[in-house]
Amino acid sequence: MASPLEVIMRTIRFISACAASVLAVGAAASLTAQPPATSAQRPQELAFRFMGPSVGNRIASAAGVPGDPTVYYAGAASGGIWKSTDSGATFSPIFDNQPVAAIGALAVAASDPKTVWAGTGEAWAIRDSDMMGDGVYKSVDAGATWTHLGLDETGRIGRIIIHPTDTNIVYVCAEGRLTGPQQEKGVYKTTDGGRTWTRSLFADPMTGCSGLTMDPKDPNVLFAGTWQVEMHTWGELSGGPGSAIYVTRDGGAKWTKVTHPGLPTSPLGKIDVAIAPTDSSRVYALIQTADQGSLWRSDDGGASWKRVSRDRALIGRAGYYIRLGVSTGDPNEVLIANSSLHKSTDGGVTFSPNGGCGDCHDIWWDPKNPDRYVLTDDGGMSITTDHARTAATRVRLPIGQMYHVAVDNQMPYYIYGNMQDDGTMRGPSDTPEQAANNVAQPGGAGRGGRGGGGGGGGGGRGRGQAPTLPDFGIGASGLGGGGGFGGFGGGGFGGRGNAGQWEHNLGGCESGFTLPDLTDPNVVWASCYGNKLTRFDARTRSPRSVAPWMISLDSPPQDAKYRCHWTAPLAIDPFDHNTVYYGCQVIFATSNAGQSWKVISPDLSTQDPKYIVGSGGIVGDNLGQFYGELVFSIAPSEIQKGLIWAGTNDGKVWYTRDGGGKWNDVTKNIAGMPAWSVISKIEPSHFDPATAYIAADLHLMDNRSPFVFKTSDFGQTWTKITGDLPSKHPLDYVRVVAENPNRKGMIFAGTGHALYYSMDDGGHWTQLQTGLPPAPVSWVVVQKQYHDLVVSTYGRGLYIMDDITPLEQQTPAPTTVQLFVPRSGFRFARSGRAQFNFTLSSAPAAPVKIEILDAANKVIRTFEGTGRAGLNRATWDLRYDQPHYVALRTTPPENPDIWNEPRFRGRDTRPVTHWGLAQAQVGPLAAPGTYSVRVTADGKSASQPFEIVKDPKIASPDADLAASTAMQIRIRDDINETSDSINGIEVMRKTLEDQQKANAGKPEVLKVLREMDQKLGDVEYKFIERAAVLSDDKYFQQAYKVYSNLIWLNGAVGTGAGDEAGGADFRPTDTQVAVLAEIEKDLAVARSDYKKVMDTDVPAFNKLAPGRGLPVLAIEKK
Repeated sequence: MASPLEVIMRTIRFISACAASVLAVGAAASLTAQPPATSAQRPQELAFRFMGPSVGNRIASAAGVPGDPTVYYAGAASGGIWKSTDSGATFSPIFDNQPVAAIGALAVAASDPKTVWAGTGEAWAIRDSDMMGDGVYKSVDAGATWTHLGLDETGRIGRIIIHPTDTNIVYVCAEGRLTGPQQEKGVYKTTDGGRTWTRSLFADPMTGCSGLTMDPKDPNVLFAGTWQVEMHTWGELSGGPGSAIYVTRDGGAKWTKVTHPGLPTSPLGKIDVAIAPTDSSRVYALIQTADQGSLWRSDDGGASWKRVSRDRALIGRAGYYIRLGVSTGDPNEVLIANSSLHKSTDGGVTFSPNGGCGDCHDIWWDPKNPDRYVLTDDGGMSITTDHARTAATRVRLPIGQMYHVAVDNQMPYYIYGNMQDDGTMRGPSDTPEQAANNVAQPGGAGRGGRGGGGGGGGGGRGRGQAPTLPDFGIGASGLGGGGGFGGFGGGGFGGRGNAGQWEHNLGGCESGFTLPDLTDPNVVWASCYGNKLTRFDARTRSPRSVAPWMISLDSPPQDAKYRCHWTAPLAIDPFDHNTVYYGCQVIFATSNAGQSWKVISPDLSTQDPKYIVGSGGIVGDNLGQFYGELVFSIAPSEIQKGLIWAGTNDGKVWYTRDGGGKWNDVTKNIAGMPAWSVISKIEPSHFDPATAYIAADLHLMDNRSPFVFKTSDFGQTWTKITGDLPSKHPLDYVRVVAENPNRKGMIFAGTGHALYYSMDDGGHWTQLQTGLPPAPVSWVVVQKQYHDLVVSTYGRGLYIMDDITPLEQQTPAPTTVQLFVPRSGFRFARSGRAQFNFTLSSAPAAPVKIEILDAANKVIRTFEGTGRAGLNRATWDLRYDQPHYVALRTTPPENPDIWNEPRFRGRDTRPVTHWGLAQAQVGPLAAPGTYSVRVTADGKSASQPFEIVKDPKIASPDADLAASTAMQIRIRDDINETSDSINGIEVMRKTLEDQQKANAGKPEVLKVLREMDQKLGDVEYKFIERAAVLSDDKYFQQAYKVYSNLIWLNGAVGTGAGDEAGGADFRPTDTQVAVLAEIEKDLAVARSDYKKVMDTDVPAFNKLAPGRGLPVLAIEKK
């Protein structure tokens, strides 16, 4: 059996990556001359770790396997495809290797459940941030692998229908991009499994397909609903003459527009259609109208129609809803998904609220079992297999749509964000927001899911999720998990168990920004749609509404005094944390916590009234997502007071150098930036006040190319710096740009499906991919002190790439070993970590040795691991070597059967166990100060100094922490001497015990053996009380001796042990100092007795042993 120390050492792992890059800086220690690099390579093993949120957002589409209640597919609005094979108990992502995450439609072939189709691009279109796709995908192995099969420019696919008996025949309902006229929309058909496509139905360039249904009894009969809609920055305009119902009775060769006096008259909006699976003559049409009704029905296969419901609740906010479901067992049973679920059992004449989902979207009904159906909504998915007679299985996936992310300067730093349909939140960077139920990933502990809207809530299973960690280092068992220093299923950074650390509802709401006051992190500012703004104080847990003007929700922008976007910009002045900026078409500022505001800018937009119009089309819909002509980004400089940049959603860029006294319009200087760009992010340089970067997003103007610009002269000239950023994919447009505050010229760009970095100010770009799904990147920030890259995605939550110093210090690949300058190690309460990155030119033959040295150049920790060619990472938990364990070998007379107990069976050693007192599992915790690390590979070494800095929340001065560490080391050394002495005696006594069994019939030999065992036992029990060697947890029989007292004191002075709380963050108490001195007196007595028996009695025994046929007792040299 391995010793505990060996177990710990096996937790050491290095993570390797490709050596990078051509752009060198001389910041790293190297052993050998550097040859020129020949190419830039991706640092594949610098991986992102998932930070939550655990409970995510919209599932836009769903499908199951007909007749099989165990298999389900969930298509997230912008979080990929997930699959369950255990009736919805757990789900796993199965689409993350594809370059798109928005899933509009899913379909499983009824005749072959291994054939699965996915249509990308979300069809529930209501926000400027909702995502398009890149066509259709097909899997023939139940989602294990996928093939892209074209229709790249269809934008948004809302329905896929597979022929019930011929899997080669498939129909696709394509809405289109919605951003202008295009040919790639309507209904498409393939008859060869997707190799070729025919546009079967096309209404006009402004109209796409919004609904499609097939008669399962006659697959040549299909009805389609078409939708004329246009979406731009300034409005979503639903409705027009293109919206209609079409029918084909020959498999799509010919479509006929359905006209009948019973149908509503144009203009119409979004339309969905459904044929009752059990009655081909029954057809339903859910139609967005201004005032003509909502649901129509045909009882003769579409020849005639009548309105059966005027219920406006069935068609509210049509762009976001409009979905029909007809029971596969009863043509009169209809479900309609809208802001809540509506159910009819009389053919659509009357409806009653039916719960089960809130902000509902898709409906999938099992064609073989009418009691089984699936509902999707803004919070997840509900599965019923008994017609909702009992509670449905509620599915919540980690698919959070985060608008932005921010960080503070605490230790550990906190991350902040707003999540769609949830709200504001923050939590420590070393602890993920707890894992959702229904996620098939092990480790950690979960919590029940949050309640969904409209009755869709409920408790979760609390299934844990292990974060994706980029590295594992040396550590000890315990402390929140086996291995490492903080749980997460063993290893990795943490130490805080599983959350309870994250706070929610910090004011604000789902959209906008959540920003900490960097001077006082108790204060959090958060914006929200409708011109709502709050200031939250954690001391009172009280958010205060501090908006600069009245609410604008529901108001068409032309009727509002201030036009404030759904994600109105918010910024805190870096030079005065009391000054906060907020943007509508003007910029507001407050210097008194929102008590009063002043306007510090003119209207910064183009002020074109053509684009200051109400949104919605035939039915108004004004939440601010499509307000035009307003400020979209505000960015005060961190290095020049009074310098503020601003950008609008109509392409204007401004700056002021006097805090808003005078504004300078530099838009005309940006050559190559198309009109009506959304200036989605402005990044003032952290190094040069004249330098700034902007990201311009034009995807709502039907331009999906990447646009990033840089100025170095306060906007007088600009350079496009997209370099070799990809530009061919529909999601290649740039949403955000950010500069690394630790490395000039290092910038990041987040696109609609990826994250890139450049080391040369945008000349060349490299994708950062490992651990980051292909979800839209909404915001990027680098935490300066930690050198951590923090990313929010609009579909898969928050991510951190720990310690990007290898990227910051990129140099050509070394010929032997190169150790990068480490960032500071962080000493938290009772825990900490330091991280080391190094490159190897080739995989070494022997294990790589890592040594930690103190300020006196003394080695305090050594560990080894397998190194790989390229980038490697090792983590130290700031622990010195742990104390030695006692390994008992003898059989106590009080319990002769102890080795037959299940806990010890098959072992040759056992630990000391006692309830409330655990053997020391970790070594002393290093104090703040200067250290160094030395890496040795194949005989070549490189060293770098580094600092350990303490968490400011630790009140004790560094001198007190150093005193604690010194005492912990002293106790550790005493434990080692004591354990080594006990273990040496135990080895000898085990030999004597075995010899007594072997010489059972020799009284004289037995007498000698027993006398020697008695002498050794007398000494052993000076070190440890006899009761302790019984390994009994709950026997309280005898006063502690040296070993147990040291273990207790080690816990009291260190980071705890059993019931001892610990005190590593404080100077040892006077009592602890005195107690140690007293214990060391007892240790001195035991040490003297040990020396005597080893110097006198054991040699005497050994001298006579051969003559008696006995083995010599080996004396351990100390």
